[in-house]
Amino acid sequence: MTNTGMNMRGKITFYEEKNFQGRSYECMNDCSDMTSNLSRCQSCRVESGCFMVYDRSNYMGNQCFMKKGEYSSDYMSMMGMRDCIKSCRMIPMHRGQFRMKIYEKENFGGQSHEMMEDCDNVMDRYRMNECQSCNVMDGHWLMYEQPQFRGKMMYMRPGEYRNFMDMGMSGQRFMSMRRITDSCN
Repeated sequence: MTNTGMNMRGKITFYEEKNFQGRSYECMNDCSDMTSNLSRCQSCRVESGCFMVYDRSNYMGNQCFMKKGEYSSDYMSMMGMRDCIKSCRMIPMHRGQFRMKIYEKENFGGQSHEMMEDCDNVMDRYRMNECQSCNVMDGHWLMYEQPQFRGKMMYMRPGEYRNFMDMGMSGQRFMSMRRITDSCN
């Protein structure tokens, strides 16, 4: 079977100690609560695929996007994760078109714009001061709190998102959006 016919799976390994030492936990899909597997996580290695890791159980709190590579405790601290990865979600590869409609206000209110490409600055492109809800029709996206794909991020998969505060993102506004393309392999 070719890669295009397979559902490509990812693989991430979490380590309790720095420099990929100590007890480890290997994960090849979503895990809503890692605390029963590891008491802490000070480094991790993504062998294939892309993952979002979260500092709270049930895919809540601060998020960090990880693709193939090694992530030391220094990198994880810089991303605000320290030793507290509590859940992770595998991001499936999407090879079709990307489409998302963003809204200025919660519950799909205010001005709206449909996007099919990355947007490095919502204010410059659409004259929107903030984005408080969205509808992801196609593809998987990362939304960032600052322009130029910086700051805290949130993973968005297909679905309706009426209020970002309901997702544990209180007071956060999103100012740039990027598609998660097949570059994760």
